[in-house]
Amino acid sequence: MKSYNLEAFKGIIIALYSSYDAEGNIDKEAARKLARHYASTGVKGLYVGGSSGEGMLQSVEERKQMLEAVIAEVGDELTIIAHVGAPSTRDSVELAVHAELVGAHAVSAVPAIYYRLSPDSVESHWQAIIDSTSLPFIIYHIPQTTGFQLSKSLLVKMAAQDKVIGVKISAESTFELQQFKAAGGNDFLVLNGPDEQYLAGRSIGADGGIGGTYGVMPELFLKVEQCYGQGDMAEAQKWQFIINDLIVELLSFPSLYGACKAILSLRGFETGQPRMPLLPIEASDQDRVKALNNRILDYILEAKG
Repeated sequence: MKSYNLEAFKGIIIALYSSYDAEGNIDKEAARKLARHYASTGVKGLYVGGSSGEGMLQSVEERKQMLEAVIAEVGDELTIIAHVGAPSTRDSVELAVHAELVGAHAVSAVPAIYYRLSPDSVESHWQAIIDSTSLPFIIYHIPQTTGFQLSKSLLVKMAAQDKVIGVKISAESTFELQQFKAAGGNDFLVLNGPDEQYLAGRSIGADGGIGGTYGVMPELFLKVEQCYGQGDMAEAQKWQFIINDLIVELLSFPSLYGACKAILSLRGFETGQPRMPLLPIEASDQDRVKALNNRILDYILEAKG
């Protein structure tokens, strides 16, 4: 049995969007304001510095600043997972050590990117991160961006360590999710990555989920989770279908990240423009963004009943 409290990592965890000022620098106050808002919604935690957080487009120092701001605001209320994946193992270890120092509850990492790495290289990369702190570690499996396909044999080998408590699986196959859950065992977390498959992931073994679109509609994902927990699959499916329709519209913009940030801005949470090469919302799309935001808010009111 793992020596960590796995319950702290189960449920809805928002992949947090980074906050920038008008010059594109980290805005700690804006980050704290957004984190405070999420703490009021009932989500389990925040995943800081991942894909939605643009971690790979930031310097090590910027990533530290974002994490510090979030932990200072809600570190005693929400589970904070610091994504420390970076192109170099050295930077990942530095980020992991910092995460423990400032009070994160776990660290997580993708394989080092750009180079096509062997399983031995990825294992060594992750092991260096694991050994650098006393924090639990969550593997981040997202082969469509990293190019690395995590095998069941490597998963089992990593999961045998007490510190390795789970895997965030953003691969599109729920079959793979189920296979990873079976391989890791009951004492191993599997966290659903694809937002449009949250209910599918839960129904086939996921313990919760981490997602970026959660950030503009956490209440809807909480509704799916509530219905699922109550055994009302028809109602859970209804809300997942609503979410998926909204995700399709979000993906119709030049940048999902730009669309989500624009929606947050309409609600009074200024997170700045996404960092290039991620695209912002064009002026010609503003009316469509406003209409989508209104649809989401209407559904949130309905979900709250």
